[in-house]
Amino acid sequence: MQSDIENNKLKTLLVANSILHKAETRGNADHGWLHSRHTFSFANYHNPDRMHFGVLRVLNDDQVAAGMGFGTHPHDNMEIVSIPLEGDLEHKDSIGNTAVIKSGDVQIMSAGTGVTHSEYNKNKDKSVKFLQIWIFPDTRNVKPRYDQITLQPADRHNKLQQIVSPDAAGPGVMIHQSAWFYISKLDKDIALEHIIKKAGNGVYAFILKGSVTIDGTLLNERDGLGTWNTDKVSIKANTQDAEILLMDIPMN
Repeated sequence: MQSDIENNKLKTLLVANSILHKAETRGNADHGWLHSRHTFSFANYHNPDRMHFGVLRVLNDDQVAAGMGFGTHPHDNMEIVSIPLEGDLEHKDSIGNTAVIKSGDVQIMSAGTGVTHSEYNKNKDKSVKFLQIWIFPDTRNVKPRYDQITLQPADRHNKLQQIVSPDAAGPGVMIHQSAWFYISKLDKDIALEHIIKKAGNGVYAFILKGSVTIDGTLLNERDGLGTWNTDKVSIKANTQDAEILLMDIPMN
């Protein structure tokens, strides 16, 4: 009998300069209060073919039950981006920040030399859904920092809204890496093109809603596609209100 990892290998399509991760091949963790799907190896989910994509180390699709959350725990030398999709997430950390992030916000925590924090569902009557993304930094042992912004949904309609960049002036939150993140909400049949921001970077696309075709590959909700050794990617929405997260990141 084949192992789960071997079965996932069969469901992961690898072609020249791109890799497709279908939604159903992700790791699955159900702790009762937390349901998490892991695109890359994380915690008890280990897949040697899913360790990272370039500097993208973790892409967790989390759902936390009402009133529950992650107790205080440590991080260091990692850039951690949180993107709420539904509900409200309360954050507290050891560098003095207490905040609530909600759908439409983006949060960055540069763990650097070390930080502890907790994350809880602010609401007692509904779950919270959010993406937790870890990026390897380009500089180790920086001073820990925290930031969050509230985005304007209109700025992503049929275009790529920048939400993360290496530039402290924005737009988006600043990250210690030559990485740019974008979110887009597309009408059916709208086509966009993204030009790679820096030589040596690749792109990892994650479909939040609907169906999108990227460079000829059909992607459905929660599918991911990594592309490298290219200078641009083409995007076309197959459904109304398709939503996509695009991460332009170093491959080394």
